[in-house]
Amino acid sequence: MLDITGERDATAAQLFESCAAALAAARDVRDRARERLAARLAPTGRVDQERLEQNQHAAHGLAWLEVHLRALEALFEWARRLAEANRLGKRERIQLAWGFSEYLARLAGGWPMAQGEIVRPHELGLDEADLAALAQPHVRALIHEGGRPELRRLLAELLEPGALGDPGLEDESLELMVAQLRRFADEKIRPYAQLWHQKDLLIPDAVLAELAELGVFGLTVPEHFGGLGMSKVAMCCASEELSRGYLGVGSLPTRNEIAGELIASAGTAEQKARYLPKLACGALIPTAVFTEPNVGSDLANLETRAVLEDGYWYVTGQKTWITHAARADFMTILCRTRPERGHKGLSILLAEKPRGTDADPFPVAGLSGGEIPVLGYRGMKEYTLSFDRFKVPAENLLGGVEGQGFKQLMATFESARIQTAARAVGVAVAAIEEGLSYARARAQFGKPIIAFPRVHQKLAWAAVETQLARQLTLSAARAKDAGKRCDLEAGLAKLLAAQVAWMAADQALQVHGGNGYALEYPISRILCDARILNIFEGAAEIQAQVVARRLLEGAGAA
Repeated sequence: MLDITGERDATAAQLFESCAAALAAARDVRDRARERLAARLAPTGRVDQERLEQNQHAAHGLAWLEVHLRALEALFEWARRLAEANRLGKRERIQLAWGFSEYLARLAGGWPMAQGEIVRPHELGLDEADLAALAQPHVRALIHEGGRPELRRLLAELLEPGALGDPGLEDESLELMVAQLRRFADEKIRPYAQLWHQKDLLIPDAVLAELAELGVFGLTVPEHFGGLGMSKVAMCCASEELSRGYLGVGSLPTRNEIAGELIASAGTAEQKARYLPKLACGALIPTAVFTEPNVGSDLANLETRAVLEDGYWYVTGQKTWITHAARADFMTILCRTRPERGHKGLSILLAEKPRGTDADPFPVAGLSGGEIPVLGYRGMKEYTLSFDRFKVPAENLLGGVEGQGFKQLMATFESARIQTAARAVGVAVAAIEEGLSYARARAQFGKPIIAFPRVHQKLAWAAVETQLARQLTLSAARAKDAGKRCDLEAGLAKLLAAQVAWMAADQALQVHGGNGYALEYPISRILCDARILNIFEGAAEIQAQVVARRLLEGAGAA
């Protein structure tokens, strides 16, 4: 039997050997699946769009197979780092073993893309011979023993709010930042999050001011522009901790991240000098103005237009799902400045405007809008916007060159999706902590309900899969910090983390029983917040389509 808890094998050598063998087997299955599907959908080396759409279930199944493989790779590297630092405790060993056990079993029999959507190996062209690697003794032992009932129970006992598993950070400064933001979330966010949600209130200006003092709005902005110049890993840590307090607060820095990266990577020298310091210190509250009512994810075909006249761009068109639009005083507007269709006619304008109030949300000529009531993800509010010859100075064309907007925006999606994955991890952590607290306090049949296997294993598995999502997210962030192309890694992290957040929230609400459905309990809010994560920053189906194309055309080869 595998020594998973370390009672006999303090070095974890046997467990690591089994995981390494399992990874090799999983890679072999992935490679075979890719080969089979590529022969069907990309026979010339490039994906045939019609075949891809006809075989979308299988193609997206390949994307989710890659999610599972990459998550196991990230979890394995996490465990190795912890072992080298003598920090691989029982809790982390069980997370490693159970994570491998469950994900390997899925690869052998079928893995989920969403509720009600299971991909079976044969749908990707795999037969028993192709899955033989998963039947090797080391791998079978890990599948059968990694999630034993006694391990599930022990893991549930080892979990505590704020201690669901060592994240494996290797930088003491990051650990200090995490501790600081956790205290801030516990003292300044969590006690008020339910009120903000129930009354659909904007997050108070005082909270924004304190976040600015903590430096979160300029976390990755270069130091010479007034930011902290920290890494994308730091961004993930901050996003997770703040989102654990309340998704709305964790999402506040996202707009700064998008605007800051757009300007830092594509802006003129004057635009950088003018706007980056203000974004970094929180003096400017930005909003991203991209989506349109009839366009959705198909940004290349958006219709909002801008015409240059007498030194100004005059913007006309409709936008929707614009977060924080009324209180924002800075907009990044994706619009069409050239007549040709497609992405070549798109540009981004940097537009300042006065901050709105409840009585007058858009106090500026040429701009009006209305609030979109939503289930969750409150605190900043969502809006439709209508531009009617809204004026933007000519020099505020991002980069000073027309037709670059689509390319400029795509360059920011890696960071945006990595940050969204980190936000999802934070929401999952919040759900698990609520579930644990309730299950330990709630007694039925003479004992706390945490004692019942169908209760504690829900929360314990949620902690395992949250660790998988966290490590996949941090792996993508490290790739970004290293200057590597990581759109594939970012997409994989976002896919998994969003799914895990919903699973964790749903399971934690189930643990609450009927009380979970009551508005007074925070888990009802967390469930509503979790649901949006599979939709924004690229819906799961769109993201899987993008990942599948990359894999089938060979660009995502491991």
